[in-house]
Amino acid sequence: MYYVGIDIGSTATKLIVLNEAKNETLHSLLMPTGWSSKETAASVLSRLEEWGITPENAFITATGYGRVSVPYANKVVTEITCHGRGGLFLNRNEDCTIIDIGGQDTKIITLKDGMVENFIMNDKCSAGTGRFLEIMANTLGVSLEEIFGLAAKGEEIAISSMCTVFAESEVISLIGNGRPKEDIACGVVNSIVNKVYTLCGKHNAASDVFFLTGGFCDSFYMCAQLEKKLKKPVHSNPMARYAGAIGAALLGKQK
Repeated sequence: MYYVGIDIGSTATKLIVLNEAKNETLHSLLMPTGWSSKETAASVLSRLEEWGITPENAFITATGYGRVSVPYANKVVTEITCHGRGGLFLNRNEDCTIIDIGGQDTKIITLKDGMVENFIMNDKCSAGTGRFLEIMANTLGVSLEEIFGLAAKGEEIAISSMCTVFAESEVISLIGNGRPKEDIACGVVNSIVNKVYTLCGKHNAASDVFFLTGGFCDSFYMCAQLEKKLKKPVHSNPMARYAGAIGAALLGKQK
């Protein structure tokens, strides 16, 4: 028996396959969600079949925005529950507060005694999310990986606009005024850090340790800036972008 977790997010879909005996990852897949969650779910099924995994020999759990678009799933679970379970597993089953910076939203999830105690999400604006950074990186003409390297070399310029559209206009004005690209990149990244910090304040996160999941999990600079702002350790893991899918697979196995 295989245990499969499928996390169809707003911008990216994550797939994890765990074996039966141990919670070891046999397969993983990261792919763009695209415009249709149903088509994405079909593509995921095709990949599973290439690996010899079918609904007949696996327990499949779906989560994320597109979880209802997976007709072959045995179970559907909310992303908060799955990210909590996956984050706990990746943090060596130690309680923490999870910071999940996704493509279209940011979630703060506090775990106590291995369970989700409380959570908060940002508003509908994409500022402070992966999509925000992607737009700003495109405006600066760099990749997401490059923008962190530039930010580490720059002096912060405050990005005052709370709206992504206005923030983009602000960045374009800064470019036109000849401000160094490194300083603008530093301001852009730190604007996300500041929004996460504000969200944690609203959440009253009391954990001694934070754990970063989502697409920025392998950014040392992002973790360091969050640590500096929160004044608490911020851990992560190269597999933390798969936290939702891992949590879904584990919950399926528990079921």
